[in-house]
Amino acid sequence: MKDYMYKESLGDFPLAMAYVPMQQFDGICDNLEEALSDGTIFPELNKPFKGRRSCKK
Repeated sequence: MKDYMYKESLGDFPLAMAYVPMQQFDGICDNLEEALSDGTIFPELNKPFKGRRSCKK
C-alpha cells in the first residue's frame, strides 16, 4: 500500500490565488426593493441560479 501523505511543509506555498477581471460600473438598480430581493444593487452582478449549466457542450 502506497503512502500518499505529503511530508513537506505547506507553509511555503500560497494559500490561494484569484483571478478577478476588470468590471465596468454601469450604475445601480432603479427599483431598490427588487435589488434587495436579488441580493445586489448592481445589475451586472445579478446572476440568478437557473439550476442547470449555463454553457452548452
